[in-house]
This record gives sequence, C-alpha cells and structure tokens, in this order.
Amino acid sequence: MKKLLGLVILSCIFTSSIALAEPSLVVVFPETNYQTSSEKIFFLGTAPPDGQVLINSKPITRSKAGHFSPSFPLQLGENLFTVRRQNQELKIKVIRLNTNPELPQGVAFAKDSLTPAVDIARLPGEPICFSAIAPPNANVSVTLANQTIALSPQPQQAQLPSNLAALTGQNQPHAQSSVGDYQGCTTVATAADLGKPQFQLTLNGKTIAQTGSGKIQILSRAELPISEVTVESGVARTGPSTDYSRLTPLPKGTRATVTGREGEWLRLDYGAWINSQETRILPNAIPPQTIIRSVGYRQLPGATEIVFPLQVPVPVSVQQSEQAIALTLYNTTAQTDIIRLDDDPLISRLDWQQEAPERVKYTFNLKKAQQWGYKLRYDGTTLVLALRHPPKIGNTRRKPLANFKIVLDPGHGGKETGASGPTGYLEKDVNLVVSKLLRDDLVKRGATVVMTREDDRELSLAERQAIISREEPAIALSIHHNSLPDNGDAEKTKGFGTFWYQPQAHNLAMFLQKYVVKKLGRPSYGVFWDNLALTRPTAAPSVLLELGFMSNPDEFEQVVNPKEQKKMADAIAQGITEWFKSVR
Repeated sequence: MKKLLGLVILSCIFTSSIALAEPSLVVVFPETNYQTSSEKIFFLGTAPPDGQVLINSKPITRSKAGHFSPSFPLQLGENLFTVRRQNQELKIKVIRLNTNPELPQGVAFAKDSLTPAVDIARLPGEPICFSAIAPPNANVSVTLANQTIALSPQPQQAQLPSNLAALTGQNQPHAQSSVGDYQGCTTVATAADLGKPQFQLTLNGKTIAQTGSGKIQILSRAELPISEVTVESGVARTGPSTDYSRLTPLPKGTRATVTGREGEWLRLDYGAWINSQETRILPNAIPPQTIIRSVGYRQLPGATEIVFPLQVPVPVSVQQSEQAIALTLYNTTAQTDIIRLDDDPLISRLDWQQEAPERVKYTFNLKKAQQWGYKLRYDGTTLVLALRHPPKIGNTRRKPLANFKIVLDPGHGGKETGASGPTGYLEKDVNLVVSKLLRDDLVKRGATVVMTREDDRELSLAERQAIISREEPAIALSIHHNSLPDNGDAEKTKGFGTFWYQPQAHNLAMFLQKYVVKKLGRPSYGVFWDNLALTRPTAAPSVLLELGFMSNPDEFEQVVNPKEQKKMADAIAQGITEWFKSVR
C-alpha cells in the first residue's frame, strides 16, 4: 500500500526486472537525503546471497535469496549510513526532522506559530481562540477590536500519533512539552468584521508586536449565507481540513446554512464541514427548512427505492447496522401520518421518529443481515434512497458464481507504482499479475468480472470508484501488496490483511481474512476499518486486500513466486465462492 519514495540507488543500472539479473548490492529504500520524522527507519534492498552485507559495520540478517530490511534508530538531524558488501559500498544520508516547534531565540514569536493562521468566521458568543509560541516567562497578549486578551502558558498535554501508527500497533500517545505554548480565548457578542489580531510579546523589558495572518469575522445570525453542494458527492467532514474524519457524503443540490468559516472550509448548520470549492453561495436564500409528509416507495428489478419528497434538499446521513439501515434528515420536521410499504424482498419494516425538533430518522429493518449496497441522490427537491436487492444465487455446481458480477481493481498503475520490493520489483506489477489470475479463476466459476485496469496504466481513485458505482457489482475487491511506515518493523511484519469501511463490507472482509489465512497457512496481518478510496464506495460491498508485504524479505519471495501467486488467486476465488454460499 505504501509508496516508497526511494528508488534503486543505482537507477541507471537497475530496473524492476534487471535488478534480478544483474548481481549487485541494491538499496531500494531509503534514497539518500530522505527526510522523515520517525525515530527509526528500515533499509530495504538485496544482494547476492553469498557473503555478508554490513550497515555501519554491523552484519544484517537476510533471506535465502539475499533480501534484507533491517531497522536502525535515527537521531535528530543528519544520519549517515554506509552499506557495504565485499568491494561495493553505498552511502546514504537520512535526515530526521524535529516535529516539536522550535522556541525562538531572543524576543520573538516562533515562525508560523500565530493562530488563527487563516481567515475565520464565527457566530456571536462563540469562543475565538488564539495561540502563539514564544520564549518562556514572556508576557503574551493579543488585541482584537479594542479588547486585549492575555495568552497564558499551557500545561503539558499528550501528543497523538498519526493514524498510520495503528498499522504498526504503536498508536499510544506520549507527553509533549508545552514550554513556550501560549493560548487564550474570547467572545464577541455582535456581528462585525474585526480584522487581523495584533499579537504582543514582552520579555526582559523589551516589547514587540506582530500582526496575525488570519482575519476574524463575527457573522450576523439574521444574515447567514446559504450554501448548495455543486459536485455529485460533497465530502462532509468532522472538522475544517482533510485531517478530519469523513461523514456521509452530501448529494448534489444539498442546501445548508453556513454557521462558520475557517480558510476555505465552511461549517454547515448540522455540524459538518465542507470545502467551499464543492459549494456555491445562494444569494438572498433563507435558511433551508422542510417538512416531510408521505414517504414514497417503488420496486425496481434490482433495487427498492424509498422516495422522500421535501420542500428543499437538506443535509442527510446514513448509518448501517446489523440488519438495518437508517437515514437521518436534518432541518426537517415530520407531518407524516401514512407510509405505504408492501411486502418487499429486502425490507421487513420501516420505523421513523422525530429525534430532535429539526431531525427526523427513518430506520429500515431488513430481512437479512447482509446488505448489498445503496445509492443516495436528489431528484430536484426529492431525496431518493436506492437499496440494492441481493444478487440471484446460481444453482450450478460447475458454475457456482453464475449471475454474479465482480469488480477487480489491481491497485496502482502507471506513475503510481505503489510499494517496492527489495529488488525494485513494483507493487503495481504484481497486483496486476495476481488480479488477472484471480479474474481467470472467477470466470471459470461463472462470474462476470470487470477489471478497472488490464495493463500498466494510470487510473485515478475517482475513476476506480466511478467504475464500481456504474457497474453495481455484487462485490468489489481492490488487490494490493503491503509495506510499512518508516518506523515499522519490516523484518518481522508479514501476513495477509483485509480493509473495509462500509458496514456492508465487514462480513466479507472477516470471511476472506479467515478463509485465505487458513487455506494457505499464511500469517494474519489483521482486519482493519480504514478510510480508503476503494473501501468507501456504497454501491456494493467493497474491500481492499493486502496479499502480503513487499517490505518483508521472506514474504517477498512468496509474493514474486508464480506458484504462490496462483495459490493466492485460487484461495481468494474459493473464499469468495464460499462467502456467497454463507450469505445465501
């Protein structure tokens, strides 16, 4: 999964194929002058199996074929490594970056430490908070709209690792020094454009002032702007950046009141944030509010559509659970007395409740636990939720997957090479090899297989998602091979892993993980809930499979072995067949 930035050091001599034919010492990762914030890093490479390979004069462990991936600690700043085999020598410099903010020298604020760093807008009475990094024992304040707010030194707090730490099992927080961290908040009761705050620092009798880079606006509650989603699927998040978690995407046409801004991000009235580039502001529009009366229902050949007639398109969220799917309408008040729902192949009962004064929740209780996908759209002001019916199960023993359409996505391609093995062999190539073997096996079992790519071409994540949405397969599988973050233990980490995001894909992920691991006797890397582009599609249960680690010297030998590739494809195909039987 991880794309290694390091290329083969002797790139003019070696390529992914030539590296196997030309005996020599090769380090694929890291490249020299590589920068990282990790406390350690692994070296990925290969050399002929005879003789020793030394890194900084220490012998390293290698696989039978001569591959290696030992880890070494890093000190802050430059770290010099010498990799040697016989008369060959490679020198590699790795730079460890300091993630802690540097305290300024003298009477000054630390560079880029003043916040807010972007323009912000808040409602009257909401906290407006400021922060700065300055020398200890300084007096720090900020002036805004003729009021002065003292910024106080902050106590020590925990620093959280990145989400990638969950992949290495090292996701515990650690204490971070807060020396020099000054913060303070205020409120403003009336609408106004307050301009940029003025920060002041006094130390040892000397005072400096610096203007903040972000303007501050207090919105008028009577004149809040109204936004409309202009893209097919607006990305709603829990906060104002891509670092925050995704919520249910907002269908094109959704309208909501803007209650705050932070840079290019808008806060919507139901609590989510969306990038302003995915919206437009509707001039003179009033805050979207709607009632809902009857709820419509219609059966299509492969789906049941639930129709929600509304006065305006309002924000929505969807939540799947065991044998139920719930849809919540915001800024909505129910006037519902009658709902028609005949005997349906999918739905056993529909329940609804007004959860809050402007929030209505509809819960569809399903006849079976496995859900097969859904789509959400606005037709004008009418919301349509399409729930897909189960695929028809074939009865032919020789063709157990007849009537099933399966999308296979060979990960990466073109310039997107993915991870690299010790020889420089690229993930994108082995993904395609195994995907084709899997395709052939599934076709023999009667399945209709759609490949997102059949050659070495670059295909965007959005294009891959669009194929799944358009084809509406029974399931979608994205085929990958794994690597680790810089601080991972590449020598010891190996195994088959499965990733899912939508609850409808959980059962498939768990089943395939257990089946393949047991069938092949492979180690289990684990099952992960992960916000990946190829696990997010809602049109079908979609999982991403990591078949093994490119970064593990021993497992890499299995990854590139044609016999093992065929075994892997056969095991996945058989696992898919058995899973369909289990949810029949």
